[in-house]
Amino acid sequence: MRRVYLALGFIFIALGFVGAFLPVLPTTPFLILATTCFARSSPRLENWLLSHPRFGPALRAWRERGAIPLRAKLLALAGISAGFLLFWIGSAPGPILMACVGTLMLVGLVYVITRPSA
Repeated sequence: MRRVYLALGFIFIALGFVGAFLPVLPTTPFLILATTCFARSSPRLENWLLSHPRFGPALRAWRERGAIPLRAKLLALAGISAGFLLFWIGSAPGPILMACVGTLMLVGLVYVITRPSA
């Protein structure tokens, strides 16, 4: 299982790296998953992520308190709002599809906002 967790950790690191450059793919959730996998497979890589100057503070805040930085919450709000607007304008969905997509986005946003702030 150690090798499986190690491989998953590297896959999540790769997805997080791609997410740093693509606005539709989040970075931090993949790095949280990578840290969790490395905790079960490689303490050295886990420590590397937790002490990373850019991502380490957010990862440690999530691990210790389940906290999300206020800036990340605001970016999530802006991204979800822009994504819904683009969806609405770009696809002209019917009312049922629009309600379903809006509800899913709202559930995600509520989850993010209700977490403690880092």
